[in-house]
Amino acid sequence: MKTKRLRLLVMAAVVSFTAYAENNIKVENINCSTSELSVANTSLDFQPSDNKAKSGVQVSNPILEEYLADPSIIIHDGRFYMYVTRDPWGGETLACKSTEDFVTWQDHSLNWPTKQACSSPRSSKSAVWAPGMIQAKNGKFYMYVSVGNEIYCGVAEHPTGPWNNVFEDQRPLIPKGYNSIDAEPFIDDDGKVYLYWGSGQNWGNGKCFMVELEQDMFTFATQPKEVTPPNYIEAPFMIKRNGRYYLMYSDGKCIDESYKVRYVIADSPWGPFDKEGPNSPILKSDHEQEILGPGHHAVFQQDGNDYIIYHRLKRPYSEKTLLRQVCIDRLTFDKEGAIEPVVPTDSGVFLHRIY
Repeated sequence: MKTKRLRLLVMAAVVSFTAYAENNIKVENINCSTSELSVANTSLDFQPSDNKAKSGVQVSNPILEEYLADPSIIIHDGRFYMYVTRDPWGGETLACKSTEDFVTWQDHSLNWPTKQACSSPRSSKSAVWAPGMIQAKNGKFYMYVSVGNEIYCGVAEHPTGPWNNVFEDQRPLIPKGYNSIDAEPFIDDDGKVYLYWGSGQNWGNGKCFMVELEQDMFTFATQPKEVTPPNYIEAPFMIKRNGRYYLMYSDGKCIDESYKVRYVIADSPWGPFDKEGPNSPILKSDHEQEILGPGHHAVFQQDGNDYIIYHRLKRPYSEKTLLRQVCIDRLTFDKEGAIEPVVPTDSGVFLHRIY
């Protein structure tokens, strides 16, 4: 009697499990006997509730209608945080926006930097612009931002703040010098931290400087060094792929169609950066599409792909004011490791959400 009852219970369990499996999981090899119920090679296929999130979305350009420039990106807890200059020519604060899919955006008000908080006796009248963002090994977030032709460094526990100057006396990290703007941090595979910065004067004579930082992300570990590559104006951005260092940067005038992105390759984060890479410039104006002045970019990786996020001049282009919009396109490399030409598009990219 007990054996018969056990068989009935097992059979009932199998029927119930099979019904569940047909609707919820993929099942192979259900082995049933009088005393054993086993499931072999079972693949659980849990579907996200949001089908759009699983398949991704097509992100068209510009990604926002607002006039914003000099984008920098942090990815944290399933969200992209984008920090941008307010056009024209910056503002009293930065703009900060976050998204899961580059389609639906949330605005964030940052307590710092402000033009008032970031001011020294040597500051110029230039506004707040060109943030360079990074999450350090200590888990904190660091911002290197240009205010008054000086570079300030801020720190926060979360991408939206509250942010504070790393120095209690509120001084700049890099005081006014040879156009001290456009700072961008880079953390190498060995944990060493570097900072690149610099621009030109009168739309020419650009100079790029770099320094190694201590692990606190703001103390200079070395003396600053000039590492200016060919045809450099501003906006350096360092990436590393397959053991090689790619220093990318902008050339031309950010106010017109001459603005573009170039790059050099080196075997060290210090260079030498004396020869442009193949296909450079890799991002430039496309007059047929009326896409003008693409530049001052950042690069990020998602789902094993590289993406370049940059600004371009608004349509229709006007020489009377500086109004730019943020765009995104794929960044690819050929078999020899050269960056392939980036075709600026209106269609943008197909981008997966983060999980």
